[in-house]
Amino acid sequence: MRGRGVWWGVGGAVLASAVWSAAVLTLPPLVRGVLGRPAAPAPAGYRAADDLCATAALPAFARLYPSPSGSPYHYTTRHRVLDEMYCSQYRQKAGGDSEHYSLYLQVQLHHQVDPRPEFGAQRDGLAQRHYLISPVAELGDEAYLGYLDDPDRGDTGRHYLTQVLYVRQGGMTCYAGWSGSYLDGRTAAPDLDLVRSALVSDTRDILRGLGGSPA
Repeated sequence: MRGRGVWWGVGGAVLASAVWSAAVLTLPPLVRGVLGRPAAPAPAGYRAADDLCATAALPAFARLYPSPSGSPYHYTTRHRVLDEMYCSQYRQKAGGDSEHYSLYLQVQLHHQVDPRPEFGAQRDGLAQRHYLISPVAELGDEAYLGYLDDPDRGDTGRHYLTQVLYVRQGGMTCYAGWSGSYLDGRTAAPDLDLVRSALVSDTRDILRGLGGSPA
């Protein structure tokens, strides 16, 4: 009887372990996150596109800068943990214009990792680099703009400007960036309100094109 009791105890422990393992594997992601690392938020309907530049028509920026300069650059990578899309292009107000404006787009779909902590850390990092941060309402789950005017210490009067927009919705994170420059007294400063509006408007269009509903 004693031997049978020992084997019953061992068998019960093995069975309990198997039941626990099966339960963990079948629990909803939110509960699994409580038991271990935070679960990745749902992808919110977003899907990876082969060519982000083709998806990004950028109608608002096309009105500001009608002339493309060079060919856009893009790539898409896919992985069970992370899908990533990237696009960059240069534009001008008119062909032959001396001033070029750079546009950068990056969208990441996080399938297994919660991007919320890093999203907040990026905002704090921009603030440490002296960007002016302002929230954007009704775009994704959270969104903010960053602006930096970085004077050129070697070329008096030259200003390098950067505006960025970060958006997160579920497990999707998006970065849209614009950069340009002007010279005091020689070239007109870009209209930053128009740039901000174009960043927000065109980013909404991009995210809709990727299957989301960014609002």
